[in-house]
Amino acid sequence: MRAFSLPTLFLLILSLSFSLHAQENISIDKIIAVVGNERILLSDVEQELLRIKMQGSTNANIDRCQLLEQLLIQKLLITQAKIDSIEVNEGSVEAEVDRRLKYFINQIGSEKALENYFNKPIFEIKDDLREIIREQHLTQQMQRKIVDKVKITPSDIKAFYKKIPSDSLPDIPMQYELQQIAIYPPNAEKAKLEAKEKLLEIRNRILNGERFTTLAALYSEDRASAIKGGELGFRSREELVKAFADAAFNLKEGQISQVVETEYGLHIIQMIERRNDQVNVRHILLKPQFTTDLLSKAVQKLDSIATLIRHDSITFENAALRYSEDKKSNLNKGLMINPFTNTSLFEKEHLQPSDFYAIKDLKEGEFSAPFESRDEHANIVFKIIKVKRIVPAHKANLKDDYAIIQVMAESSKENEIIRDWISKKIKSFYVRIDNDFHDCNFQSPGWIK
Repeated sequence: MRAFSLPTLFLLILSLSFSLHAQENISIDKIIAVVGNERILLSDVEQELLRIKMQGSTNANIDRCQLLEQLLIQKLLITQAKIDSIEVNEGSVEAEVDRRLKYFINQIGSEKALENYFNKPIFEIKDDLREIIREQHLTQQMQRKIVDKVKITPSDIKAFYKKIPSDSLPDIPMQYELQQIAIYPPNAEKAKLEAKEKLLEIRNRILNGERFTTLAALYSEDRASAIKGGELGFRSREELVKAFADAAFNLKEGQISQVVETEYGLHIIQMIERRNDQVNVRHILLKPQFTTDLLSKAVQKLDSIATLIRHDSITFENAALRYSEDKKSNLNKGLMINPFTNTSLFEKEHLQPSDFYAIKDLKEGEFSAPFESRDEHANIVFKIIKVKRIVPAHKANLKDDYAIIQVMAESSKENEIIRDWISKKIKSFYVRIDNDFHDCNFQSPGWIK
């Protein structure tokens, strides 16, 4: 039987109740398994099997036994979570329900079309989805608790690496180690003041009766939310930058904030709804706009710095320390850190398109001409980038890819701990499986008692 990955096991059960129309293609339902007080229905397995096939899978190894074992493990974790009094954050559950419901509606075209598709009213669809997500959050929290104290040492990582067959090591694409000198356009305060005045005008229009959602769609520079009338969906305080969170959590329903400045630009915020420790707000984002003359001055400054480096009047590293305005890299000789991996190596997909285009033809030790880019907050910045090192595509190895091997080793250790936990709990929990499934060759022994 095909093995499955335990850390991602519970992601597949998100849409058991959302996969089909009416149940005409499913056998007469019955209870096929019980774990503690948790029941598994035949329809649970049948719906998941059909969902996988509807997605176009032709894998002959997909069978009811494998899907049933995945559900058995989920129920095992839920049972233990309830014993341990683990509780889910209902605000997070509601936020996920809203997010997924919006996704379904966007996919199918309208709320009415979604109701017709599932042959039930929207509140029932939402109730079904809420219970599925709540159980998923519960299983994930229980799983995290089981592996919470997993620690591995460098010797563990080396031992794990030696055991990996060479053909099982992941392929690592070409990577770049880069240094940068970053300069922002000058006179930002004037541009910021102009953006603030424009935002205050928009705020006054809303207070005088115009719709926030319409003006967000017209003017907000956060295009991802602008198409939804500026709505962000339910977010916790930790998911928002501090200045934005402080303003949002102090608003009453329907109230509009004053102008709020964050790393991303200038905002006005409207409270839609608050649930426990989460808020759903709309916002309109404006960024300072710079004249061509100001942008040219930033390029000219970088040109002058590049000339000094070429003439050996200063090293790239010292120039980064002296002139670069990027606070995350200037004190480290301009060395850029990949936010996806927290290392200094970048794959092509991890770079801004403008950054990759600037360095793609450079050799080690060479640096680019000045070019326009965006920082992590999507603000305009001008850069010159030096290619410190190029790592050719290769099979993962301990010397160059220690962080990757470490993650693999930790995942393997967590899998081992969860498998041991499952084996022990199968023996101590009440488990009953219908006779129709007694011939299943489950991966974990002991399910059939």
